[in-house]
Amino acid sequence: MASSSKRKRISHVNSDSQTSNSAANVFTGTQPDGSDGDGRFVEGSILRLTMKNFLTYDYSVVHPGPNLNMIVGANGTGKSSIVCAICLGLAGKTTILGRGDKVGLYVKRGCRKGFIEIELYKTGGNVVINREIHVENNQSLWILNGRHCNQKAVEEEVKSLCIQVSNLCQFLPQEKVGEFAKMSKIELLEATEKSVGPPEMYEYHCELKNFRNKEREQENIVKEKASFLEKAKQRNERNKHDVNRYYEKKRHLDMIELLEKKKPWVEYETTRKELEGTKRERDEARRQLSALKQAQAPMLRKIQLIDNQLKPTEAQIKAKTITIKEASLKCKQKQDQLDRKNKEIEDIKQTLRLKQMEEEDHQRRISNTRRTIDDLKAELAKIGDQPDVTPRINAVNVELRTIREERAKVEGEKADLRREKDNLIAEYRMLERKLNDMNNMMNAKEEKLRGRHRDTHSAIQWLRQNRQLFGGNVHEPMMLVINVKDHRFAKFVENHISFHDLRAFVFQRKDDMERFMTEVRDKMNLKVNSISAPVESCSRRPPSRSIEALRRFGFFTYLREMFDAPDEVMSYLCHQYKVHDVPVGNDQTKAMIKTVIEEPYLRVFYTTEERYTLKRSHYSNKISTSNSAVHPSQYLTITVDAEEKRQLEQQMKACELKLQDIEERIKALQAEAASLDHRDNELLAEKKHLSEMEQSVIDLQKIEEETKEKIAAVNSQKVSIVTVFMTQMKLRAKLTMEKVYLALETVGLMAEKTKLENDCREGASELKTIDQKCGRLEQRKVQLTEQCKGMLKRAKTICRMQPDESLPEDLRNAFSKLPDTLDEIDTMLNEERARAECFTGLNERVVEEYNKREQEIKHLEKELEDRSNALNAYRQNISEAKERWLNPLKQLVEQINGKFSDFFRSMQCAGEVDLHSENEEEYDKYGIRIRVKFHSSTQLHELTAYHQSGGERSVSTMLYLMALQELNRCPFRVVDEINQGMDPVNERRVFDIVVRTACKETTSQYFFITPKLLQNLQYAEKMTVLCVHNGGQMLPPNQWDEKAFIRRCLERKARA
Repeated sequence: MASSSKRKRISHVNSDSQTSNSAANVFTGTQPDGSDGDGRFVEGSILRLTMKNFLTYDYSVVHPGPNLNMIVGANGTGKSSIVCAICLGLAGKTTILGRGDKVGLYVKRGCRKGFIEIELYKTGGNVVINREIHVENNQSLWILNGRHCNQKAVEEEVKSLCIQVSNLCQFLPQEKVGEFAKMSKIELLEATEKSVGPPEMYEYHCELKNFRNKEREQENIVKEKASFLEKAKQRNERNKHDVNRYYEKKRHLDMIELLEKKKPWVEYETTRKELEGTKRERDEARRQLSALKQAQAPMLRKIQLIDNQLKPTEAQIKAKTITIKEASLKCKQKQDQLDRKNKEIEDIKQTLRLKQMEEEDHQRRISNTRRTIDDLKAELAKIGDQPDVTPRINAVNVELRTIREERAKVEGEKADLRREKDNLIAEYRMLERKLNDMNNMMNAKEEKLRGRHRDTHSAIQWLRQNRQLFGGNVHEPMMLVINVKDHRFAKFVENHISFHDLRAFVFQRKDDMERFMTEVRDKMNLKVNSISAPVESCSRRPPSRSIEALRRFGFFTYLREMFDAPDEVMSYLCHQYKVHDVPVGNDQTKAMIKTVIEEPYLRVFYTTEERYTLKRSHYSNKISTSNSAVHPSQYLTITVDAEEKRQLEQQMKACELKLQDIEERIKALQAEAASLDHRDNELLAEKKHLSEMEQSVIDLQKIEEETKEKIAAVNSQKVSIVTVFMTQMKLRAKLTMEKVYLALETVGLMAEKTKLENDCREGASELKTIDQKCGRLEQRKVQLTEQCKGMLKRAKTICRMQPDESLPEDLRNAFSKLPDTLDEIDTMLNEERARAECFTGLNERVVEEYNKREQEIKHLEKELEDRSNALNAYRQNISEAKERWLNPLKQLVEQINGKFSDFFRSMQCAGEVDLHSENEEEYDKYGIRIRVKFHSSTQLHELTAYHQSGGERSVSTMLYLMALQELNRCPFRVVDEINQGMDPVNERRVFDIVVRTACKETTSQYFFITPKLLQNLQYAEKMTVLCVHNGGQMLPPNQWDEKAFIRRCLERKARA
């Protein structure tokens, strides 16, 4: 070791970790106050470090020097404890030290709290930081310059003095020595910037990285905008042709619209001009008519006078004619009466002649039968005694008429009954056809059942043959007796009832069901189903809520109302399947399904295509819902109206009864008619016999007298008729003469009128023509007036004008450029329509999208321009910031490289430090690369945690830190046991470099901690050696005598 003459400042740190009253202290030749002749402290350097109950120390005070501080001591004496005290006393994190993660672990074992006090040099007044560490709650109490504060205030004060205990380039604890080589190039650059660079260099670097990130964001945005703009332009370029065609079509359509607007105005103007012409023609015709009327007025007055005279004469002639007709009618009536009387007389005479002929015939028969005169005399005598048979004949005739009237009545009734019978037969055949059709449908359902379940079909056949065995109602399988009212509802019914029950027989009584199952299942071995209806009928059970209350959800009926079934079947379905309480809804129900399932009274319901089943938990009251599709119906779509079938059968039975009744009535009428015929024959025979008897006693004289009396009566009637007839004939002759005189008078007047009419016929014809012309023109004028009003209203409506509004100036100017005739307008319209129709497949939406995209393109172009300008401005700012950062950084790296290379050359090795970046614009990828070569036969290799040995890494790390020492702007640097693992040669070389560099006037405070040193090392005058000792016999710091210690050492050396 060098002599004391070469060491102006030698300090000893005495410590005792075994006795509670032991202490440690640092003794220096001169008290460092920052202004003595030993060296100048840099602002932020450590002047004093006091530790109490901290790690291995009970109490110790350390006074480091302003330059290199060599802290030497055996392992475990407490060298690294000084490093820990510096770190924790300056508000460093425990993670920096790599030891315990809780600050309470750094308090000496057995103590409840520890104490650290650091005094830092600062112009204008030193800074004293006190930290009291409590083990119990792992908390610290901070005092800054005698005032209590928080850790944040201490951190800010430390930062203001450029102290960075978290920077490995400034503060390298023992546990972090190996991590220095593991630092990436980027991390090393940042640590170097913070350690030796100007204060703004790291800020510039961070600012550049943020700028670069934002620049990338801006570039991405610009690229996205440019890409979107290009795609929008391409889309619009593709649609531009269609848009141009659309606008061209729109121009044609606009022209068509304008032409259609002008056309009613042209039509109106044309009609108005025609109306004006018609008015002029009408006025001219009226003038001509007036002149003609004035010229013909005298003759017309004469004709009118004659007409006035003719009217009463013609009325008289008409009255006379009517009277003559009435007289002629009466004469004709009387003539007819005379003719009837003459015929009556002729009939009477004819009757007389017939009687005379009969008498002659009778006389001939008498003469021919004289042989039997004797017998006939007796018979004649007998006949002569008989009474008069005429009353009897009359009675027979009356009875015959009665019988014939009754016979006619009977025949009429028979005809009515036959017609009624024919109608009933036709009705019966029609009902029979309908019933057969229904039976055929039922047969189709049976065939389906037989195809699906043959045993059930066999059981049906057995039941039909043995129905008399059962006491109650027995119904065939439900699928045959259920009749759906509308085939659309069949799927709901069939989905709700299981097929097992659809093919089941329904019994009113259980004993009948047991008998049936015994016969069919047990004896015939058929697999069939059967059910017994409830004892108490449920078919009329009401639903829980009326359907009207559910219509707001789209429900329109309950399932029971969709089909008909026998009472027992319906009762079972209501009891088992609750068909009376299952509502059926429509699409509205499906749309409101979330609301419907919240209803508490619904358990099962149907929508158009789905079945919903709701279950409510008894515990949580939550509703679980399941739904399934409604499958199409297979069996119930064939619907037969059971009620209609029953009515048809009843109607057929009624027809049969009526037919039987009619047959019986016809038979009774036939018997009555036969009886009447028999009686009629009897009466005819009796009448014939009576007539013969009457004829046998004809009294001709009496008949002749009666005939004369009848003729005289008729002649008397004829006389009265002739009298009246002659009176009417005279009246008719008189009236005819009066009519002739009136006719002659009329003829004279008509001749005069004809003469006058002939005189003015030519004028009247012209007058009539002109009058008709006036009428036509007046009608045409009225018609054109109405047309003009309608056309004007239509034209204003088409132009969207108010009724009292005049034609706008813009329309007037537009109309002036268009044709003025209807033909030209129609031609132009046809051309424009033909051209417009050529543009097919165009959509206004394409144009809207095109225009919208055009606006977007303009907006994007403006936005892209703004973004590009902003990006260029941003790049300019980045370029300026890059120059502010990169140029000083390059100079700094060159300086570090120069020092580093010199250090390595002095060790007969090679080393380089350069600024590395794969891309100059990627500022977050910049880093410092350290390359070293320890053997002449190798190349420079980058310093990593794996390529070099531990000693080589330590040498490289130490030399890099020494290269930073002269450039360092931090007030002190701490390196803990970095020489471990170095070979003696490299250790000596590194030590020399450290001493030379750290003891220069321009360098800051340096702490070098090592457990050992090589012999015969070179020491500098400005370095401070801090020796750390411990043990049971250590003196307290206040009893230590440095001079006595040195004297004894020299004496022992001399004796040796």
